[in-house]
Amino acid sequence: MRARLLVGVAVVVAAASSPAQTPVEAARALVARYHEDATALDRARDLLDAALVKDRQVETMVMLSYVQFLLGDIRATTADEKLAAYDRGRELGQRAVELAPKSHDAHIWYAINTARWGETKGILRSLFLLPTVKEEIRILLELNPRSVRAHVLAGNVFLEVPGFAGGDRAKAEEHFKKALEVDPRFTGARLDLARVYIADTRYADARRELQRVINQTSPTIVADWTVKDAPRARKLLESIKDRK
Repeated sequence: MRARLLVGVAVVVAAASSPAQTPVEAARALVARYHEDATALDRARDLLDAALVKDRQVETMVMLSYVQFLLGDIRATTADEKLAAYDRGRELGQRAVELAPKSHDAHIWYAINTARWGETKGILRSLFLLPTVKEEIRILLELNPRSVRAHVLAGNVFLEVPGFAGGDRAKAEEHFKKALEVDPRFTGARLDLARVYIADTRYADARRELQRVINQTSPTIVADWTVKDAPRARKLLESIKDRK
């Protein structure tokens, strides 16, 4: 009996002495399994919103900016919903950049939300945002030349922007390949590289990259691979299966 009591006390003491999970850590855990739980992103957003009311920490702003991107990219079903999600993510990211100008993550989510807002609004209607996005890419690669997300962002800008505004598929391919040199398991970069090959009518190369996305067994971001990367790869692969 005494032994059981001592064990119970030890468990309680260990639990009490272990550090409590921060709102950012809890939100990160929810985001990591958003593919398993339809409410995970909403719960992460609510958790971070509540934390910001108490203490406006940069880390919380950055994580919430990321969650807003996911809400726009994954959960929103209309253009207006996407614009609202990206716009809030952009505002949070910008505020985080102002408070922590050397924070790579603050810059990346400010830039990605801004670029995605512009893409959703319409590239030609959003060219006024291009200098901001390009400057953010410059800063990001200066802060970390091996930033996978910065190279993916740069590649998408070169891929999506019209040629007269600086679009360049060769440069897009270069950035996606640099991202994959750093992290070959980052399936989003490989999917985007396939999109470059499709635009260049290099269908055999595109099929190879798309099949690699589908066959990936240990993607860097499991939730993204499950929810969007693998399904998009399958859809694209089907669309070009008979092209030479």
